[in-house]
Amino acid sequence: MSSTTTSPKNFIQGDIKARIDKWIAIYPEEQKKSAVMSALRIVQECHNGYLTNDLMDQVATYLEITPMEVYEVATFYGNYEHAPVGEIKLCICNSISCMLRGNQGIYDYLEQKLGIKPGETTADGRFTIKKVECLGACGGAPMMQVGKDYHENLTNQSIDLLLAEWEK
Repeated sequence: MSSTTTSPKNFIQGDIKARIDKWIAIYPEEQKKSAVMSALRIVQECHNGYLTNDLMDQVATYLEITPMEVYEVATFYGNYEHAPVGEIKLCICNSISCMLRGNQGIYDYLEQKLGIKPGETTADGRFTIKKVECLGACGGAPMMQVGKDYHENLTNQSIDLLLAEWEK
């Protein structure tokens, strides 16, 4: 969970604070920590797509919980990053349904097309391939998530179309 980039001090202010506060307001006052996942997502989105220890500490302070409570969430779930990732993060589902429907071929094809393996980022910083656990779209296996979009029933041809679209 180490990070070499320092985070801005007092990062949770202005628009970021307002966005987190909307999530805090959903929960009873004494359950403010229930907003931890949303707070981490917001902070990550607003800080180059990854979380540093300092940012996680700021979330803990703001939510009035221990840093460990934040670290536990941030390291358990695969949607939080702790180092820079590519502009386009290709989250390939690694569940049994996707395995049975050929996700290894998808990994192999992306490795060949992009010249990187899962967990790596292209030299230009454009793409990262990430293995993730079940994304809940088993009927459309093999699939991947890019941003908030799901791409299902992947084939080499559909991957080529997506890469061409992202190259624009």
